[in-house]
Order: sequence, then C-alpha cells, then structure tokens
Amino acid sequence: MGRAIERLDRVRTGNLDLGVLARIRRWILMMGMEQLMGMEQQILCHLPHLKFLQIGQKIQLLSNHFKVNITNVDGHFFHYSVNVTYEDGRAADGKGVGRKVIDRVHATYNTELAGKEFAYDGEKSLFTVGSLPRNKLEFTVVLEDVTSSRNNGNASPDGHSSPNDTDKKRLRRPYQSKTFKVELSFAAKIPMQAIVSAIRGQESENSQEALRVLDIILRQHAAKQGCLLVRQSFFHNDPRNFADVGGGVLGCRGFHSSFRGTQGGLSLNIDVSTTMIIQPGPVVDFLIANQNVRDPYSIDWVKAKRMLKNLRIKTTTSNQEYRITGVSEFPCKEQTFSLKQKSRDENGEVETVEVTVYDYFVNHRHIDLRYSADLPCINVGKPKRPTFFPLELCSLLSLQRYTKALSTNQRASLVEKSRQKPQERMGVLSQALKTSNYDAVPMLRSCGISISSQFTQIDGRVLPAPKLRLGNGEEFCPRNGRWNFNNKKLVEPTKIERWAVVNFSARCDVRSLVRDLIKCGEMKGVHIDPPFDVFEESPQCRRAPPLVRVEKLFDEIQSKLPGAPQFLLCLLPERKNCDLYGPWKKKNLSDFGIVTQCMAPTRVNDQYLTNVLLKINAKLGGLNSLLTVEQSPSIPLVSKVPTIILGMDVSHGSPGHSDVPSIAAVVSSRNWPLISRYRASVRTQSPKVEMIDNLFKRVSDTEDEGIIRELLLDFYLSSGKRKPEQIIIFRDGVSESQFNQVLNIELDQIIEACKFLDEKWNPKFVVIVAQKNHHTKFFQAGSPDNVPPGTVIDNKVCHPRNYDFYLCAQAGMIGTTRPTHYHVLLDEVGFSPDDLQELVHSLSYVYQRSTTAISVVAPVCYAHLAATQVGQWMKFEDASETSSSHGGVTTAGAIPVPQLPRLQENVCNSMFFC
Repeated sequence: MGRAIERLDRVRTGNLDLGVLARIRRWILMMGMEQLMGMEQQILCHLPHLKFLQIGQKIQLLSNHFKVNITNVDGHFFHYSVNVTYEDGRAADGKGVGRKVIDRVHATYNTELAGKEFAYDGEKSLFTVGSLPRNKLEFTVVLEDVTSSRNNGNASPDGHSSPNDTDKKRLRRPYQSKTFKVELSFAAKIPMQAIVSAIRGQESENSQEALRVLDIILRQHAAKQGCLLVRQSFFHNDPRNFADVGGGVLGCRGFHSSFRGTQGGLSLNIDVSTTMIIQPGPVVDFLIANQNVRDPYSIDWVKAKRMLKNLRIKTTTSNQEYRITGVSEFPCKEQTFSLKQKSRDENGEVETVEVTVYDYFVNHRHIDLRYSADLPCINVGKPKRPTFFPLELCSLLSLQRYTKALSTNQRASLVEKSRQKPQERMGVLSQALKTSNYDAVPMLRSCGISISSQFTQIDGRVLPAPKLRLGNGEEFCPRNGRWNFNNKKLVEPTKIERWAVVNFSARCDVRSLVRDLIKCGEMKGVHIDPPFDVFEESPQCRRAPPLVRVEKLFDEIQSKLPGAPQFLLCLLPERKNCDLYGPWKKKNLSDFGIVTQCMAPTRVNDQYLTNVLLKINAKLGGLNSLLTVEQSPSIPLVSKVPTIILGMDVSHGSPGHSDVPSIAAVVSSRNWPLISRYRASVRTQSPKVEMIDNLFKRVSDTEDEGIIRELLLDFYLSSGKRKPEQIIIFRDGVSESQFNQVLNIELDQIIEACKFLDEKWNPKFVVIVAQKNHHTKFFQAGSPDNVPPGTVIDNKVCHPRNYDFYLCAQAGMIGTTRPTHYHVLLDEVGFSPDDLQELVHSLSYVYQRSTTAISVVAPVCYAHLAATQVGQWMKFEDASETSSSHGGVTTAGAIPVPQLPRLQENVCNSMFFC
C-alpha cells in the first residue's frame, strides 16, 4: 500500500484534478492492503480516467482559510522550559505576570539573548528560531506596579490593612515593585521541516508541535495588543464589539486564528468568535443588572459574594488594580478597622484608633459617599488582613470572562445580536486579518512566513435533496431544504384513544386547544379521540416545590383515570427550562411508562400545532415521513445487508458544576431496512468524561449490562431476527486529539459487546465523527446568500491525507451557515465517497421533529436530545439515595455517580426524546 501511495504522489496527473488525486490517495489508505493486492497497477494506469465524485452540481465557493507561504523550512525551533519565581523562591503564579516578566527579560537582556525573538505561551514554554547562546540561562528583572494574585490582596506592601497606611505608602512610592528570577532551560529541538510533514498529513509529535509554535506566536502577538486570550481566540477591549445580553453579561466579539495543514498547503483559518464577559464599570451597576433588582438595597449579598469573588477592580481613589476576595460582614458605616495615628504611646508604640470604613473615607479622605453607608464593603485583602473599600468607589475592569451557564433569555439575545450575514462576516474577517498585521510579526518573518489576504477558492458540489414519502403513497422532493405538511398526510399516522390533558397553571383556553389539536390531527391522518379529562392544578399548589406539584397532580390522575393512559398532554406555565419538566418526564417515563408531550401554549397557531403533532406521532410509534429509498429499499450497501446506525453523544454539566454527572446517550436504528426510526439508551458517567464507559459492562460470565447489548437485541427483535452485519457509528462532540480514543476505547467496547453475544460474529464497522465546533466557513463568490443546502466540500481545506468532508445540509436562513465537518475514522464496509456522502446527506432529512433538513445527521441530534432530556431528571434527584460505587475523580477526589432510573418497558423502545 505504501508503494501505491508513493507512486501516486509521482504520477503524471495530466488533466486530473488535484483534489480528486488527494481523495484517491485517502481511498487507497482506507481500503487497506488486503483489498489492494494485485490492484495497484490497475489503479495507477486508470488514474486519469477515474471520476470518483460525480453526484451534485458544481459550485464555486470561498473559504475563510488564507494561504500561508513558508520559505524557511531548514531551520529549527528551540523549545525552552520557563521557570519564573519571586526573590524568595516562591512560584510567580499570578495570571499574566509571566508575560510581563518575559517581556522585561527580552527588553533588558537583548544582547545576552543574541537578539533572538521569543514565542512564549504565557506559562512554562518558550520557543526561539535557532538556539540561545547557552542551554541554561538565568536573569533577574524588576517589575513596577505588578498586578498578580500575590499582591492584589495586600493593600500595602508591608501588610498593614489600614487604607490610610496604603495611601501614605503610595504617596511615598507611586508604584509597587517586585523582583523576579527567570530561568530558561533547553528542552527540545523541533525541525521546521516538520511543518512540511504536517502539510503532507504525515502527523507526528514534531509536526503537531511545530504548528503549535506558530499558534503560540499568534497568541503572543494578540497578548501584546492587550487582548483577552481564550485558546486561539482573541478579544480586543473595544466597546463596539460588546453586546449586552442581560444579567450584567456582555457578548464580546473577537476572532479565532489558527494554522492548519490542508490539501491546499498550510493555511491560516480566521473566523469570528464570541465569548462572554462581565459588564465593566461600577460594581453596583453590575450587581443590579445581574440580580435584576431595582436598587443597591435589594441586592442579595450571599449571591453577590459568590459572583464577585476573584473579579478584578480599580478604585476611583487610585490607579491601583485589586482582586476581590470577598465582602465585609457589616455595612460600611459599621465595619471598623484599626487606623494608625501620628502620635505614640508611653512605650513609643504607634497608637491606633478603631474607625469605620465610612468614617475614614468621608471624614479623613473627604470623599462624598452617596449610598454605601448601609451596604457591605468590597474586600480585596487576605483572610486575616482584610482591606475594605466602599462599594461605590469600585469599578470592574473590562475583558473579564463570564464562565457560568447562560439563561435561556441570555442565549437567545446572544444569538440574535451576534449573527452576521455571509457578506458582513467576510468583511469582518478581512478587516481582522488586516488589523492583525501578521506580516509585521518578527517571529513569523524569521520563519519566512507570509499570509495571503485572499479567501481560498474552492470547488464545491450541491447534492440533490432525497425524495421523501408521505401518506397515501405521495412522493415529493424538498425545495431549499424545507417542506411542509399542508394538505398532506403523515406516512405512518398513529391513533390516540386513551389520553388526558394536565394543566400546570398555564393560562390558555384548554378546550379550544384540544379542539384545534384534534382538527390538526385529522388533517394529517392522525385520529385523536376526545380526551378523558382535563386535570387542572389546584391554585394552592402553585407555590409548592416542583416535585410536590407533580406528585399531587399524579395522585389526582390515578384516582380518576380508569386505567393507564396511552398519552398525556402536559401544559407548562413557562416557555422553556421549566422546573416542572424534569420531575414530570421522570414520573411518566420511569415510574409509569406513559408517553407525554409538554407544551407552553403562549402563541398557538397551525404551524405550532403541526410541530407538536409531529412529536406526538413519533413518540407513539408513528412516522411522519420516510426517504423513498428506505421503502424501495435501495440505499447503497445499507439496504442490501442488515445495518444498524448508531448516534453517540455525551452531555456534561453546565460550567462551574464539576460534580454533576455526565450523561452518555446512544441511539440506534430499528426496523431495518428503515433508517428513520430510532430508540435510545442513556447512562450516567463520571463528570466531564467524554469517552463513553458503559458501552460494554460485563457483570458476570453471562451478563452484560452495557448500552450496546441493549441496542443490538432491540435491532435483532425489530428487524426480523437478523443480526446487523454492518454497524455505522456517528460520534458527536470529540476533538481531533480524541479520535484515537474513539477507536481504541469506544469501538473496542462495541466489538467486545458483539463478541459477548456471539463469539463468531464479525460485523463490519464504519466510524464517523461529526464536528460542529470548528471555524471553517464557506461563502458563495459574488452572492449575499448562504451556500445552498446540500453543499459538500471535500478538497482544498480538508485534511491532506485523512478522509474528511464538510456538509451544509441545512438551508441557512439567518446568519452564516455553519457546516458540519465529518471525519471518517474507519470504513470496513467500503463505501464510495459518493455513496457515503449521500447517506450522510439523507440522514439529515429523517429528523421526525421538523420539516427541514438539519445541520447534522439525525442520530446525532437524537442522542443529544436523549442525553439532555434525561439530564433534566438529575436536577432534582437526591444523589445520596441513588449513588453507586462507580465514580469519577476530580480535584476534590472521587465522586459517586448517581445511576439513572430505567425507563419502563413499554416506553424504552419509543422515540420518547423526540
């Protein structure tokens, strides 16, 4: 196989497109040695005539990748380990201190460093082009006015906590200064030739490290411009880039910038990026906005203390920066401290007097305080040496990240305010490249790197939309990735006979709602009998905890219904994230095995009711639409051999909740040869762990309690007692650095689960990772519109050697379309690129909840929905009652992981997540 690749690299291509050549190379690698025996010469002879990718209409596109030329590939990067300490040997661990110290070293000792430029990562690594004069170098530098975690807590250099003492010190010496010792030790030598290897796709530790050095150069360049750095994204302190999303939180727009090895060579990928920051300005304004209160006197100071801890402030009395360590126990007019006097006692000791913070600032400093007297002070001192400032003298510094989870309203506001049309985004990216002025960065110049200002031109193809089948044998082709059910029947409508309505104090005309739902169902072919009853929540229960409200209403339902209902329609009082949702779903699905649909009927119209009906029909075992090729059946390779399709995802706790278990969900197709019907299996696992660890769980010689066994048995029973001979896995949410783990950990577990069922069973596997969290975008040259739905790109900006492609299956109606990046890690089935891309495209049209093509394959979306919905159960479960011995390890030690309650047998095979 290696010989085939080498000769392919040297072949005279004639008119053969280089993108096709790269795809053939990847195809040869995928097929493996066994299938290539005796075929090498035949392949090479027919290269000029091979057309692997014929499906779809060609389209000219632009991408936000900018070509990088590199001329100096014969030199070396030298890696040095950095150790920065204070004079007394303590580690200098303050945020940002390392960069200031290294900048001072570079400026002070330029001659001793042979005039070398640095690329410093801000922590422990520093890189140069060519070596420094010696393998070990030591320097001493002094920094004035250092802001770090070491000295922010001290109001005065000698540790006295009197604000007055601080001021006198500041008058005598305007700036605090610190002495640092810096040690640089040679660690490694990285050949620049490794960058060329990265471009060729010959990945090694050196090639990854070489590209990392280039990214560090970009980070350092942004840091010198005063940017906030978040991985490879940079945010300038420019109010024009801020968007208020409510709650004292701003969306800050910046840009992402990173080097990538692609088929077109080395490129710089630049994209718009957004992070959340704390609203800069007076602390009191932030707290009022954050807690949504009218005035400072309504602030909840327990919440405020948690929110403010470690934020950086400046005071109006000085230019000094501080880090908040807490708030005072008493109000400003009652909080006292010891103020040193000029006089001395009979023993010659300096006399002190107890004064309040308020009295000190008003009477000693003559500062007018309007509202601070009855409010706590801000503490910037240490636990045993507090230093207090009145609230109104404190202002939050800009560019401080907000890392907590956004509320639903904040998220909606952010999406609305940060969206950009394609042409606007292109303009912003061009300006970002121009403003960054990378050509002037000394380290890039010494690498011989120059960056084009032109967007990369790419050939794309637009795949035709698959035909769909509806009720009454009707077929049609979606246009622009969308369709509707106006005057159309569902392909497999269900019948709803035993059902009831449960109203948790939602304000609506329930009888009209029920009438309209029945009428809507009739038009779509879903027969709905009148409900048995409408259960209204008692007004006295509305202020009770969610769990109590659910239990009370369920008691009433049980006492009045003659038997278990087929279905319950639940009316919630709030639109989203209602606290009732988790307890209600758990009670229905786990305790009683009842299918339920929640809705918040604020603005009900025909489209809203149709969408609700689509969900209800799918949950109750019906199907809304099918691909025509499913029923034929004529899906290449999939329809010929029993094939199961898996979608896998892991949902983690929101930021700041490191002890919340992660939820792993795997959905699987059933009723082969269909690929539109799925069921889910969900488990908890250790917090923040991305690899799924319950795919195979052997508990005895004959028992496996893992996820995969459950799904394989369901496929077998639902598909005419056939074992799947092909298993296609779509994995969401993993980065490129975790691809090997997907193959070595997760796939190994799946293979073990198969072998445990039948030692002689050897299904073929296809493993595909779907990534949404990347920064590659595509634009139509000379058009203000997004790329058409079905646009696929598999050249130029794709990996130089691996098999990957981008697909925009959805119609981008708002903002700029984000393509999904599919990485084919393994293909033992032997799909042609055309067939595989068409299968992936088709799987974007089988999502039963909507009448649009979705941006990522339906199995992945379903896995995400299942993990998120079941995750809601955990919010109210008492972990101590359900915890098992299986736990994760965090900085706090082992954490027991609560086991999820199992779904009732009559709903476990349903699309309850739909």
